[in-house]
Amino acid sequence: MLITRASEYAILSLIVLAKASSPMDSDTLSRELSISKSFLAKILQALAKNDILKSYKGVNGGFTLAKDPKEINMLDVMSAVEGKAPAVFDCAPSTKNCPSEKADICSIWPFLNKLQRKIDSFLANLTLADILED
Repeated sequence: MLITRASEYAILSLIVLAKASSPMDSDTLSRELSISKSFLAKILQALAKNDILKSYKGVNGGFTLAKDPKEINMLDVMSAVEGKAPAVFDCAPSTKNCPSEKADICSIWPFLNKLQRKIDSFLANLTLADILED
């Protein structure tokens, strides 16, 4: 599945953080978005580990965007929280990595691969700034 809950919550968190005037902690974000604190904490840490968020410790600590919203693309966000690039189908990007080992006779692999490349390109060009404008 392309958009999992982790991806959805990551994007929602980024929207809130982009509008915040100071760092927000995971407790505050969790309450504001009605998301499990432990699940959200894992998402925020993944985003921080991938330099999408900055993490601050201490009493006034929390998370802020590490980059301008124009520099944060959705392919990077989704890859960070999923641990891999988002995929629409189980098809591999090359026939030699086909999970069913039937790529040589698969008539839809070229179509699915082309579709995945278009989706990847779309997500790579869709920024947080674009989402904030909508």
